[in-house]
Amino acid sequence: MSIRFDEDNQKLKLDEIRKKEKEDLAGLLAAKSGLPYINLQTYPINPDALKILSEEIARKAELVIFDTNSKRVSVAVLSPTNEETKNVLADLQKQGYDLDLRVASIESLNKAWERYGELSSSRETEAGSMEISSEEIASLSSKITTIEDVAVSIKNILSEKKTFRTTKIIEIMLAGALAVNASDVHLEPEESYARLRYRLDGVLHDILEFDNETFNPILSRIKLVSGLKLNIDNKAQDGRFTVRLGGQEIEIRTSILPGAYSESIVLRVLNPKSISVPMEELGIEPRLLKILEREISKPTGMLLTTGPTGSGKTTTLYAFLKKIHTPEIKIITIENPIEYHLPGIVQTQADEEKGYNFIDGLRSALRQDPDVIMIGEIRDSETAGVAINSSLTGHLVFSTLHTNTAAGTFPRLIDLGVNSKILTSAINIAMAQRLVRKLCPSCKKEIDVEGNNKILIDKIIKSISSDVAIENTSKMWTPVGCEKCNKTGYNGRIGIYEAILSDDILEKILQENPSEREIKKATASQGILDMKQDGILKVLAGTTSLDELKRVVDLESE
Repeated sequence: MSIRFDEDNQKLKLDEIRKKEKEDLAGLLAAKSGLPYINLQTYPINPDALKILSEEIARKAELVIFDTNSKRVSVAVLSPTNEETKNVLADLQKQGYDLDLRVASIESLNKAWERYGELSSSRETEAGSMEISSEEIASLSSKITTIEDVAVSIKNILSEKKTFRTTKIIEIMLAGALAVNASDVHLEPEESYARLRYRLDGVLHDILEFDNETFNPILSRIKLVSGLKLNIDNKAQDGRFTVRLGGQEIEIRTSILPGAYSESIVLRVLNPKSISVPMEELGIEPRLLKILEREISKPTGMLLTTGPTGSGKTTTLYAFLKKIHTPEIKIITIENPIEYHLPGIVQTQADEEKGYNFIDGLRSALRQDPDVIMIGEIRDSETAGVAINSSLTGHLVFSTLHTNTAAGTFPRLIDLGVNSKILTSAINIAMAQRLVRKLCPSCKKEIDVEGNNKILIDKIIKSISSDVAIENTSKMWTPVGCEKCNKTGYNGRIGIYEAILSDDILEKILQENPSEREIKKATASQGILDMKQDGILKVLAGTTSLDELKRVVDLESE
């Protein structure tokens, strides 16, 4: 009986054994040095991370930066004791990077170094993961100008072969969102198809529908790039990833929610351009603007902005901070999330999952001797109490609260356990706001004010103080739609506001446990426009339409 050896098969087995031995050795070195071990041969490499160091430096120092999130970078090294490695790591720290070190085998590093040749475009890895190319998104953003362009571009990709198709579709979705200034990208699966929608100026617009065979890989890629678990489909998950565009970092927040047919995806685009609005361009009525400029220049007290989610409260607070920021004062913000990075201001991000909430951030901030504190949201009695006390003990405090009106601020704080006797001493001014879409200046149409609309507008105008100049009461404008506004008739958004100042009248009525209606009636003598009045003036000025104002504010209520 003769025995026949399969030399090729034996060689493959020996190669596998050698590879495993090398990975085991890297694991042992990691344990000895007290660092985690990583196998980069099956790990998705972030192309934006690779760009932080050149290939030449990475190879010479026997390391690779394989992932990044803002200034935190994940670095795999062959040996943490190598002098060249230590020099490069020290240089990264000098540049302000926070290092997450891992130990990898030389095979892992070689696999990662090979990816330097792929930086010019996005790729799908052998494991089926995806890397989003910022260069590709920047290129697409310059070509896509309307939501129709997004639909056409995705349909063209769907008609091509499947190679790299999933990656390309996601790139087009993101590039389109950035090009048309969409705040959110929605992917909603139905029984036999999935729907893509953009939220433009606060309103959702259908882009196109595609089959579930296309949607399922997109779901997996988005989960992967967002750092979410692929094998979980019965729980909500939240993640994030970053796109660099023209030297600017744009963070994408991912929300995955289990649905009736599959998991629904919402990608929130945190574009700094849409958040960085000067105070003078928010749409605040001139008299109220002067009052706010006076109040934010005070050394102590509290300014509160209220309104539902998505009403622009954070943008308003950022505008206040930018207005008062000087090198002479220390400003600290506690936010969740940090939506816009403000130079010269200390910003800390609350994270409930990691046990770091608003009250923890606020207490820590107070130990750093700030002049101004911005709290992203007051949502519980403990935060409310510390915030109020901070405003009474030498700090200027900005924050937001979830109430519908400016008058509702005070009953809400009392419900949270704040002593009504100190409210007016602590609070300088309480505001409420909404966002309305602005009419497209290129296609809006002038019409007469008549019928029921005239009755309604005349009623609201009569309630406005006589010292407010109203030049037009007979004309208003409606949306039409053109290429410049994606045929919606609107382009951009502007705020409508109301506010209540702390004064003797307010202090007196708060002792009687008043309702919102009673507070509003008592403080009407302050002469500040309410949201209905402010909105109607913007309608008569041609800034927005009456229908749009009705969508956001109840004009019939007293």
